[in-house]
Amino acid sequence: MMRSLFSGVAGLKTHQTRMDVIGNNIANVNTTAYKAQNMVFSDLLYQQTQAATGANAATGRGGTNPRQIGLGSKTAAISTAITRQGSAQSTNNPFDIMISGESFFVVNNGSQNFFTRDGSFTIDGAGNLVMASTGYKVMGWQYDEATGDIRPDVVSALQVMNARNMEVGAESTTRAYASGILDKNDTNVNSPAGRSITLAFKDNLGYGYTAKLSIHSDGAEGKYRVRLDDIIDEDKVSLVKKYGLENISQIASFGGNSTDVKTAVYSPADNAKVENGNGTTDNKFTVTFPISEVLDIGSNALLKAAGDKNIKLKTPADGAATVVDGTTTYTVNTSLTLSKDDLEGDPYNLIYYNGAYWTKKTGVDSTATPDKKVSEELKDGDTTAWGTALKAMKGLDNVKLNSVKVEQDGSVTLDIDAECKALTVATRNKDNFEATYTDEKDILKYVYNIEDKDGTTYTLDYVGPDGRAQITGTTIKSGFPLEYDTDNGKFLYIGSQGSNSATLTFNPTASTLTGDTVSLTHFSNIDIDFSASTMLGNGKVSTIGLDPGAGDEANTGAGRKHGELIGIEVGQDGKITASYDNGISKLLGQIAVAKFANASGLAKAGNNLYSATMNSGEFDGVGQDITADGEGSMESGVLEMSNVDLSSEFTEMITTQRGFQANSRIITTSDSLLEELVNLKR
Repeated sequence: MMRSLFSGVAGLKTHQTRMDVIGNNIANVNTTAYKAQNMVFSDLLYQQTQAATGANAATGRGGTNPRQIGLGSKTAAISTAITRQGSAQSTNNPFDIMISGESFFVVNNGSQNFFTRDGSFTIDGAGNLVMASTGYKVMGWQYDEATGDIRPDVVSALQVMNARNMEVGAESTTRAYASGILDKNDTNVNSPAGRSITLAFKDNLGYGYTAKLSIHSDGAEGKYRVRLDDIIDEDKVSLVKKYGLENISQIASFGGNSTDVKTAVYSPADNAKVENGNGTTDNKFTVTFPISEVLDIGSNALLKAAGDKNIKLKTPADGAATVVDGTTTYTVNTSLTLSKDDLEGDPYNLIYYNGAYWTKKTGVDSTATPDKKVSEELKDGDTTAWGTALKAMKGLDNVKLNSVKVEQDGSVTLDIDAECKALTVATRNKDNFEATYTDEKDILKYVYNIEDKDGTTYTLDYVGPDGRAQITGTTIKSGFPLEYDTDNGKFLYIGSQGSNSATLTFNPTASTLTGDTVSLTHFSNIDIDFSASTMLGNGKVSTIGLDPGAGDEANTGAGRKHGELIGIEVGQDGKITASYDNGISKLLGQIAVAKFANASGLAKAGNNLYSATMNSGEFDGVGQDITADGEGSMESGVLEMSNVDLSSEFTEMITTQRGFQANSRIITTSDSLLEELVNLKR
């Protein structure tokens, strides 16, 4: 009877403990991110009155089971449903954050890290992100200015509202890009003023400016020039006028100096007079021709394939000459590469066989093996054989071959000299022409000066087939050359072969008309990428335009004005981003999380906090990105609610009450038995 009394007492104590757990769950039904607990029982221990015996073959007796009397129940375990997600409660507070998944926020009390699912955070007086209930600092990773991204490291306090983050400084524009269509039939492109394009940009103080550029046809299909015409400030005032300068080239350049455009028309038949806006007067002028408009290269297939930009004047040796008439002969030099297809077609008609070329004789099949009886082998480096073969071709009899190289793919690189006669177009007004060769531009330059009655000097930058010319400013072909593929309209280069961009270059200072010095160091050079533009038909309307920045996701180098903080948000990956009134977003840091091999092994520390134990696994001090494994995320403006299930708790309460009641009956019944025993004495 004494054993049953103590069994009842053990049962009462155990059920009382279970009731304590249930009561705590119900008490925390509205506690943020609370995780419900559950208690399970186990039997306590047993008193053995007789041991078990085995079967005895000698006596024929069988075995007997042990006789054990239990002494009640005990608490086996109290487990926490720590991995069961609580429901979401919307708060619309950007610093209320809910974790989805099995991670924990890391917070610090100044000496120790704790872990929590309670994401009700706020900003303290020092700008730190802290728990609203305890003031413990939320830990994470800092922004690295050097890399422009988060630097995963040992977690530290996230100070998101410090003085450095309250504002963002101005930045000058350093990159821009062109996009859209340049229609070759656009009348603006072929006009003296060109197709106007503008670029809005900022200096390093955040002030806005507009660069006015223009695109001009360069006299051949697919070839254009882009030049700088002016820069105006936010009040639409030209910087030339604002600073009291002569022209925009004192401020910046884009592939060469540019000037205000003035127009006049010149006819070689009336060279002594030029009509312009100031009337008619005697003038001198400068004329610049491409080589193909000065020398007769049209019948030379090799020179024609090389193109103007690859032809160099070789004689006279000093680079100066006088064009007398159409009989004057000049020697030019060029290097070019011909493809296998070129050499097997007109006018060369060679046969490529076994790594070498062969001349093609009448009646020989070009697909057949060459016959040495009727064909000559043209080997790599054999300038004699190649030279003889070239001279035998129509239009190539004036060619001298300097070197020849047959490549593995069948292409052939040639270096040649050729004799060309001057065209009669270059002999107009021959008594006044002084011919010089300008190596940088690969042109023959006929030097004149044009001066109107006001003393303004002009240059003639192109002579058309009809002999009429347009006079446009003081610089020959100013700006950067821009070229497109005439077969597909794709961009080829700007400035020089292989270049996708050209630079708007600012001078450090400028001198005013009164002799004062103006500092221009607040401007930064701007690299302008034209690779996204195309030359396509668009109804004679060009849509090409310029935008600041690199055109990437961050629009790198776009420039910005000074900005004030207007908002902070937390992304699903825990990255904290600040928004400023100048449209800029800036990373401030990232909330790191901790994960444990056995999260249920964490010890509750009160205030919605947990601490690591030997059975939970240790925190490595660094943490991890919550999205690293693809299973977790953070949601701003939402809190995780308690995961207590009231219906389950009330059911557990009923069974616990009945269990307690039954155990109390053990005690009262045992007491009655003892009472009967005592009454035996009476």
